[in-house]
Amino acid sequence: MIVSLIVAMDETGGIGKNNQLPWHLASDLKRFKYLTMGHHVVMGRITYETIGKPLPGRIMVVVTHQKDYFPKGCSVVNSLGDAIKLAEANHETEVFIIGGGDIFQQAIDLADKVYLTNVHVNANADVSFPKIDPELWEPIKVENIAKIDKDDFESDFMILVRKH
Repeated sequence: MIVSLIVAMDETGGIGKNNQLPWHLASDLKRFKYLTMGHHVVMGRITYETIGKPLPGRIMVVVTHQKDYFPKGCSVVNSLGDAIKLAEANHETEVFIIGGGDIFQQAIDLADKVYLTNVHVNANADVSFPKIDPELWEPIKVENIAKIDKDDFESDFMILVRKH
C-alpha cells in the first residue's frame, strides 16, 4: 500500500491559520477530490472538524485521543499507525493523509509520496508542513497552475516520491 500525503502550503510552508485553510483554490479542491475519491483519507480531529462532515466517496479516518469522539460516517482511531493498519486491513492501495500539522509531522517519515500544491502567497499561517528534505524526495511531476476565477492565488502542483 502506498502512503501518500496530500497538502497545499504557502511559500513559507504554512498550511493553516486559525484552524482553516488560509485560501480558496477551486482547482486544487477539484484535484484533491479526483485523487482521493474511493480511498481512505486520514486526518486529525481538528482537520476533520474544519471539514465538518464526511467527504462523499471516501472512507474518512479520524485520529484522536478523545475517547468519546465518534463523528457520524467516520472511522475513529487513536493513532496514525492504527489508521494505516485499518486501511491495510481494508485492502487499500493508496491511503491519503490530509493533515493537520501534527499528523503530517508523524507521517512524513512513513510516506512514499507527497502530492504538494505550492500556493504563491505568504499566508502568515500558524500551522506548517514539515520540511521536505530534497535528499529524500524526488519530484516526478511539476506543473504551474494558472489562477482561475475561483482561485485566490496561482500555484504549482508537484508530485514527490521518496528516493530509494
